[in-house]
Amino acid sequence: MRVFAVKFQFSHGGCMNAEMLKRRSKTLAIRIIQMVEKLPRSQAADVIGRQLIKAGTSTAANYRSACRARSKPDFINKLGIVEEEADETMFWLEMIQEMEMAGATVVQPLWLEAKELLAIFTSSRITAKRNHPIGN
Repeated sequence: MRVFAVKFQFSHGGCMNAEMLKRRSKTLAIRIIQMVEKLPRSQAADVIGRQLIKAGTSTAANYRSACRARSKPDFINKLGIVEEEADETMFWLEMIQEMEMAGATVVQPLWLEAKELLAIFTSSRITAKRNHPIGN
């Protein structure tokens, strides 16, 4: 089984590797779980919190899976799933803030991190797809 080494180049010349993204996405998942544990107890908060935990942890787990892709098309496909989960994470964070279940000072840093990770994952998938001539 071939595992692709994933490295992300940023315009400022810095580089972010797969291990750093694994850590960031896992840390975000942990912070989401910790926040959900502090939400007020209500039926709506329980349902939204559960959905947020699923999406947030799925982002991290699916990125980890993408890093172990067996082929470039498999990597591209798995990154698409990561994108969907990161976007869903942002949606549930927006719901929590708009429903006033948690304040902006709690939700916004999580939302911003999810947004940044989504941008990185999207850029990576687009680049990988552009560089893979078959299946574009």
